[in-house]
Amino acid sequence: MKTRTIFGVSLSLILINLAAIMEKADENLLPSVYKEVSEAFNVGPADLGYLTFIQKFVQALSSPLAGVLVLHHDRPTILALGTVCWALSTAAVGASYRFWQVALWRAVNGFGLAIVIPALQSFIADSYEDSVRGTGFGILALVGAVGGTGGGVVATIMAGQEFWGIPGWRCAFVMMAIFSSLIGFFVFMFGIDPRELYKDLTLEMAEGSERANLLAAGYASVPSVWSESWRAMKTVTKVQTFQFIIMQGVVGSLPWTAIVFFTMWFELIGFDHKNSATLISLFTIGTSMGSLLGGFIGDGLSQLHPNTGRIMVAQFSALMGVPFSWFLLMVIPQSVSSWSIFAVTLFFMGLTLSWCATGANNPIFAEVVPIKHRTMIYAFDRALEGSFSSFAAPIVGILSEKIFGYDPKSVILPSGSPKEAFALSRGLVSMMCVPFALCGLFYTPLYWTYKRDRVNARNAAL
Repeated sequence: MKTRTIFGVSLSLILINLAAIMEKADENLLPSVYKEVSEAFNVGPADLGYLTFIQKFVQALSSPLAGVLVLHHDRPTILALGTVCWALSTAAVGASYRFWQVALWRAVNGFGLAIVIPALQSFIADSYEDSVRGTGFGILALVGAVGGTGGGVVATIMAGQEFWGIPGWRCAFVMMAIFSSLIGFFVFMFGIDPRELYKDLTLEMAEGSERANLLAAGYASVPSVWSESWRAMKTVTKVQTFQFIIMQGVVGSLPWTAIVFFTMWFELIGFDHKNSATLISLFTIGTSMGSLLGGFIGDGLSQLHPNTGRIMVAQFSALMGVPFSWFLLMVIPQSVSSWSIFAVTLFFMGLTLSWCATGANNPIFAEVVPIKHRTMIYAFDRALEGSFSSFAAPIVGILSEKIFGYDPKSVILPSGSPKEAFALSRGLVSMMCVPFALCGLFYTPLYWTYKRDRVNARNAAL
């Protein structure tokens, strides 16, 4: 089976990256219109946080299903199924007129993302060699961030308008659903699973490369979906490197979940929709460039220091979150006159905070388990990290309202509410500085476990 190419690039890879674009766009959609949703349903930050909690918690619980499905089905089919699932739920959110309906459909959205994200990650892991895998994940993150930026900007700008008498934020949800469904259809029709290509590679190269033979053997058929799924779960959860990365991820993902309140925070300060969207876009651009940069640096250092290079990259990136978060939320004056310094800070913050996944976590996961269990390890990563990080958004809302005095009834939508912006910023800094510091610390045990687990996985494959 041969994959088509466009300008020398695999069509399957292009479609997978397009799916990543839509996934990130969908993920950024609701946070970009938090203020409008708050007004439409008369709810505060705590209730908005619960929406993010419901989505991420369901996503976390459902993620292992992706690992099970991939053992016996090709990934383009699984990706298309998940994409259509999240697209339908996104459209349903735009059509909801009760807050409980929004919560229900966000749960369905989480289920769709749970199927898509681990399959995307294992697809990329199988498509690149060890020495450039970080760059591959960086490219995925970069193009995904394009979707995140586009989705956030479009939704934020549309939110302040009406189309045919319908609020703009509702139209943004329906439009996103249509585009996501189209991408899901194209992935199903034209995507080719890399493991099918590996089988052909091995047939063509009787004395083929070690990598081709390992990949083909790694995806050999298995007798029972349940026995193999159980075996995969046990294999993944026993790997100490995986355990320590999960430990750092549990705390390290808390700040990234809390960041969903940034758009609302800027609008409370007094920035209009376009200025708020621009600030968030600068952060997203910095994050996307940082993801690619982190993957490139991780690949380079892994060549120089195979057992420690990726770990050093991750620790540096995580610890940079502490000073940047403090400066952004505590030092910069919360005024519209501070737009320029907010912009510069957000860009460089995104540029340095985004190395962990592409430079370390995702490439390391691909090396410490047998090849056929790669989707399972990414699925369990999403399940365990996501189940804990899902609490971050409601905690920020609760801290802002109960501890720092945020009052939803005092919010002045057109001109902003400095008192409420101050309260929200204190809730945010509480969920960012300490978790970033602990995240960097929890990477330390990998200096002793990574080499051993990588060797064990390769021996198991052989």
